[in-house]
Amino acid sequence: MDITGACHCGNISYTLEWQGDAAEIPARGCGCSFCVKHGGVWTSQPGATLRVRMSDAGAVSRYAFGTETAEFLVCARCGVAPLVTSQIEGRIYAVVNVNTFENVERARLRAQPASFEGEEVGARLDRRRRNWIANVVLAGGNS
Repeated sequence: MDITGACHCGNISYTLEWQGDAAEIPARGCGCSFCVKHGGVWTSQPGATLRVRMSDAGAVSRYAFGTETAEFLVCARCGVAPLVTSQIEGRIYAVVNVNTFENVERARLRAQPASFEGEEVGARLDRRRRNWIANVVLAGGNS
């Protein structure tokens, strides 16, 4: 199933090629202050492919905090953060914000709270390698 999504103005958009029919999509409501303030509820599927398009790459802000092992891609125009990336050993991994989905019924989402407080960096990167989208293609437009 192809899931499409975007920030509010469409500057950052994506297609997530989900394996299977996506009858239920797990979603993690992260409890960190950034995700709570931005409405970040994240999903991923290790076997999926994520294709990201940035119409104006110059209007995309990258924000990292805490361990600085992940970057939130935030649209500088509308303020929405549709995805997070993490570069691990030269490979980009990602999760997408289910609140930016455009073609998925909300009833399919199975949100659960998540807390990664106190997780050591090595364990955090291992979890991302196992659970995040491992096939990520980022394409930028005019800057």
